[in-house]
Amino acid sequence: MNGRRVPAGLVDAALVAVALLDVWVHLDADEPLRLAFAVGAAFALLLRRRLPLLTFVLTLPAILLSAAIFAGVVALYSLATLSRNRVMLGFCVLAYAICDMSSWPSPEIDLSDTSTLITLGYTTATAAAAVFLGQLVQTRRDLSLRLAEISEARDHERMLTDQSVLAKERAQLAREMHDVVSHQVSLIAVRAGALQVSSPDAEVKEAAATIRGLSVQTLQELRHMVDVLRASGGRPTELTPQPSLADLRQLVEGSGIEAELRTDLPNGLSPAVQRAIYRTVQEALTNVRKHAPGAAATVSIRHQGGTVRVTVTNSAPTRPALPLPSARYGLVGLHQRAALLGGTVTSDPTADGGYELHLELPDDGRA
Repeated sequence: MNGRRVPAGLVDAALVAVALLDVWVHLDADEPLRLAFAVGAAFALLLRRRLPLLTFVLTLPAILLSAAIFAGVVALYSLATLSRNRVMLGFCVLAYAICDMSSWPSPEIDLSDTSTLITLGYTTATAAAAVFLGQLVQTRRDLSLRLAEISEARDHERMLTDQSVLAKERAQLAREMHDVVSHQVSLIAVRAGALQVSSPDAEVKEAAATIRGLSVQTLQELRHMVDVLRASGGRPTELTPQPSLADLRQLVEGSGIEAELRTDLPNGLSPAVQRAIYRTVQEALTNVRKHAPGAAATVSIRHQGGTVRVTVTNSAPTRPALPLPSARYGLVGLHQRAALLGGTVTSDPTADGGYELHLELPDDGRA
């Protein structure tokens, strides 16, 4: 086994073929009405992935008029794999059982007859088995998605941990170079300068000048290396450019969720305001991915009357959220950042089960 999945089109074609075989076994050509509904039900299986409920409804006449029930069972199974509405699935089981028990156009259902009750139980069990199997497949699919998300979250957490350890080591190395090596090289330069001034020997003065020049050059290179190490350790310097509005589209497109960016911001906003907008959108999209799996998000950024308004709205989740660990400091940090710039951050659930985060900032970037 190589783990390759059978193409969906091939599976659907096979199911239609089996349904047509079921029609051929149970129906005769001298029953055109029943034959037409049964054949229609067989070909309706081609819609089972996109329109599962409609597919099941299209198979009910065939179940009602004939003994060709294979298409109806497959349609009910397909509906159960794609729907989470268990009340609707229960009504579908009931509809299947009633149609299968009826002998149209003269239905005769005598519940006082023991054989009728046995047949009803068998028919209901057949429909219920299809629903239970479909729900099992849906649960397995959801579990696979959860495991994939957990694995991705663990890999991301491991990467962040490695980066944090590396940043601490670089920061410690930068401190050591600054406090020890740079200090000692500075002393060498000072002593060489003093020797250059005080020595009467021309060769000694020349050697002292060389030592002093090399020490100063080494000291400059050390300071540059310290700046690089500190930048790698997470400290903001000119070597680590901070995000701006130019990076927003890449952030939205790489968020891992279905997101749309709408913006009409002018050029010239202060770097602090641009960073606040970027971090707000980044935190909001991270929360959507973590707490609303399957939801779509819209990022709207507007500039009006000297105020920048950022709104990130997401729809209701389509899957249960994972119980991932959270420090719950993201929104707190956004509130603090906005307050330092004279702005506000608000967040509330929406009427359709989604969530909305709103940021307002003055565009002067005052801190």
